[in-house]
Amino acid sequence: MQVLELIVPAVIAAIILFQLYAVLGRKVGRGPNDAPPMAVTVGDTTRLSSPAPAKSATDAAVAAVKARDPSFDVGQFLQGAKTAYQTIVTAFAAGDRAALKPLLEPTVMQTFETAIEAREAEGRTESVDFLHPPRADFEDVSLSGDLARASVRFLAELRNRGKGPEGETVDDRRTAEVWTFERNLKSRNPNWTLIHVDAAEA
Repeated sequence: MQVLELIVPAVIAAIILFQLYAVLGRKVGRGPNDAPPMAVTVGDTTRLSSPAPAKSATDAAVAAVKARDPSFDVGQFLQGAKTAYQTIVTAFAAGDRAALKPLLEPTVMQTFETAIEAREAEGRTESVDFLHPPRADFEDVSLSGDLARASVRFLAELRNRGKGPEGETVDDRRTAEVWTFERNLKSRNPNWTLIHVDAAEA
């Protein structure tokens, strides 16, 4: 199965780094002093369904996408999205730019690149292991012109191992996130790219 496939001004680089570390792999639940989650996102869209769509609305949106792309199948999309999720999380932790590039929208890739460079400049390394296979639930799909966007809610248990000037750390965490993927339905490329990451409730 084929794996699914933000330039950032210097003045907002600190915000971008906060977004990545606060959202990508954030622990489930927030304390009173935690900042609210911030999205890593690109573009705008005309949604075909509400933020918490009824099944009939979601079915109608899926039908609209299938009318443009008969090969679209929710089950296969979810399998590919789960593979992409695991690949992106582990590649980001490892700083594997080659693995990230084909899976991310270009400006999202630039944001990830900024965070990786900052980590490298601090002399830090990370790795992530999934303690259990992540759960992927189809959330919604929308259509804006030729662009189809589909969102998936992921629940995962991760073990993050870090090494830096202060020594080594091991951190087990549960995460809940909604990832949005995009594909141009006119393109011959069947891959979907990640355009948005947001924290979610467990």
